[in-house]
Amino acid sequence: MPVQGSVAVVYGAAGAIGSAVASAFAARGARLFLAGRTDEHLSRAAAELRDLTAEPVSTHVLDAADPLAVEDFTREVISSAGRIDVVINAVGIPLVQGIPLLEMPLADLLDPLTAWPRTQFLTARAAARHMVRQQAGTILTLSASPARMSLAGVGGFAAACAAVEALTRTLAAELGPSGVRTVCLRPQRIAETLGDTPDLPMPVSEFRTFLESLTSSKTLPTLDDVARAAVFLADGGAEAMNGAVLNLSCGMSPD
Repeated sequence: MPVQGSVAVVYGAAGAIGSAVASAFAARGARLFLAGRTDEHLSRAAAELRDLTAEPVSTHVLDAADPLAVEDFTREVISSAGRIDVVINAVGIPLVQGIPLLEMPLADLLDPLTAWPRTQFLTARAAARHMVRQQAGTILTLSASPARMSLAGVGGFAAACAAVEALTRTLAAELGPSGVRTVCLRPQRIAETLGDTPDLPMPVSEFRTFLESLTSSKTLPTLDDVARAAVFLADGGAEAMNGAVLNLSCGMSPD
């Protein structure tokens, strides 16, 4: 189904990736339902989107790791719009990096491995139950290049990303016969999200140069790259893609 006139649900809509994808959907005429944990940030994101589209933009404050909250929100979307055509989950997760595994507490390793597949599963499952009945829909999951790379210092994040990609394949196999596609977006570290955070192994400018050196194009993906890829996957041009990973790592991670 083309994005224009479709119903799109975006979790983590006030974050960098979520807001970029929501903006791309809004510009293409989708009706948006935005979910996030902080009302102030979510309301600000919605206000900006309303300048891009004449279609309704609705907000809902929730924790996407709470199964009851996700189910309630999904029922509200269906009650209001009658359907869900595309859902993407771009929520943040607890993450500790920059510490060798031999020095890492078990909890710090397991937190992302538990949190990331959990929230991706809950939001995908809630939407898919309605998509199966309507015999159509696109579920977009989110991974990152450590899913396929041998990288030091990423803690449990690599395993979490690999788990999301495996979940994507399983959902695709089970939902595909009902006309529901599940596709994963796998970017490398996105240029605009680089910040001088404590987990960086070097100053941010050097870290960016290091990351760029690992890619075949010697650059990093942008938020616009990810947003345009999401639109492509949801806009009907990727109907043959199911259970696939769209590699947006600028050539860093293998296909």
